[in-house]
Amino acid sequence: EEQGLLSPGRAENGYREYTAEDVQRLKQIKFLRKLAVPIEEIRKVLSGELDLAQCLRNHLGVLERQKADLTEMQTITSGLIEDPSVSLDQLDIDTCLENMTRSEKEGRRFMNIRITDIHRKKTAGALIGASIMILIMVLVSGLMLWGNTQDPLPQGILLAILAVPAIIIICILVVLAQRIKEIEGGEEDEAAQY
Repeated sequence: EEQGLLSPGRAENGYREYTAEDVQRLKQIKFLRKLAVPIEEIRKVLSGELDLAQCLRNHLGVLERQKADLTEMQTITSGLIEDPSVSLDQLDIDTCLENMTRSEKEGRRFMNIRITDIHRKKTAGALIGASIMILIMVLVSGLMLWGNTQDPLPQGILLAILAVPAIIIICILVVLAQRIKEIEGGEEDEAAQY
């Protein structure tokens, strides 16, 4: 639904109502996604802009390139395993990197370090942002408690006022957990498929 591939009707109570056609379309989408067909390609097939055979031919080309990339990584890894006495310190890293660079110029792709680094940066950003907001809420609570020592409020009002920052802190933690789950789920990898 979020990608615009499926638009079920809504009942009066707001619940989605799936027709038999919606269920069939959902199965089609699920089938193509299990083959790792990009969302944008699925959208084109469903709209009739691209026929299934051409979509699958395009996707097969992508899979063949990925297979070749994996085969190259397996070959390098197997070659290094053959001499178990070689440690990382003894390994001729410059030659290995030169060989990998040569392979990349020939069209091979190795792990996308940039995506891994982005995952770390986004996780760190989410943690820092949440920590700052929680610290602000703790400071606000502290100021309220200090203000209460100067001019006491009734206990019920004080608890109601302190509940606001406490609820905000809980919400921040829930959103943080969801955000980290999204990041670990590979949102960049998914976005790259569009």
